Amino acid sequence: MNKAELINKIADDTGVTKTQANAGIDSFIEAVTKTLKGGGKVTLVGFGTFSVSKRKARKGRNPQTGAEINIKARKVARFKAGKDLAGKL
Repeated sequence: MNKAELINKIADDTGVTKTQANAGIDSFIEAVTKTLKGGGKVTLVGFGTFSVSKRKARKGRNPQTGAEINIKARKVARFKAGKDLAGKL
């Protein structure tokens, strides 16, 4: 499912317009992004938790040449499914 399909589903299920559904999704994405940038986490009970994880610098290999390369440390967004969501999969 892509964003447009999600907007259609939300609009159909809730009776709001597609514009309103799109605004709601955009607001959710913005709120999660802002919280993660600030070092926090977002927990939706029963659904899951969005958090930030730090990856250490490491050595890797270029798959085309086999040459060893250095991969810099960085922060990545993580999602851990909640118990209810995991149980339904």
